[in-house]
Amino acid sequence: MNFIVVGCGRMGSGLAQALDQRGHQVTVIDRDGTALNALGPTFKGHRVVGVAFDRAILEQAQIQRADGLAAVTNSDETNIVTARVARSLFRVPRVVARVYDPRKAEVYRRLGLETISTTAWGIGRITELLTYTHLDVLHSLGEQVDLVQAEVPPTLAGRPVSELAIPGEVQVVTLEREGRTLLPLAGMVLKAGDRLRLAVFTPSADRLRALLKGGGA
Repeated sequence: MNFIVVGCGRMGSGLAQALDQRGHQVTVIDRDGTALNALGPTFKGHRVVGVAFDRAILEQAQIQRADGLAAVTNSDETNIVTARVARSLFRVPRVVARVYDPRKAEVYRRLGLETISTTAWGIGRITELLTYTHLDVLHSLGEQVDLVQAEVPPTLAGRPVSELAIPGEVQVVTLEREGRTLLPLAGMVLKAGDRLRLAVFTPSADRLRALLKGGGA
């Protein structure tokens, strides 16, 4: 697939290298030519120097062939303008813009633009990491979904796995019992000491904690 990454800071260069290593065709645009050196000698993609929302620069980056574009400069305005040009003028199928201001992120989502707010994500993740008491976070699956691990307390022994599921918020992924990892069925009965892995919508972590304590959701 063909991708364009706008901005060659830490996120942009890392994203470009990750896509490149997966075998995709990648073009990186940055107004500062020296910033493109961060891509390193092993980067097989293309480098373009210029302002990303300039139509000529985007055409030089062969945006007509792009399957996706990520605008990740350090300017919210540049990212959004570039994303809107890519989506509206060039009809790029997948467009994502990074924004620092969470309030702007919501406005742009209403305009149909996919955004990643690193500030909002960081606030949420740090809050959860500081306040988790019964859940061990194994992996972040996105801005607002975590894979967590929890041990079944005695208060839940004998109750069905389905009692820990909240549609759209909490889903039991695996159950480990006596050294075996299982894909649990809804009617499977929990035993004290079972170790669960669950996919959790981050804002629903407190509801899961309440369930693990034997309370209602």
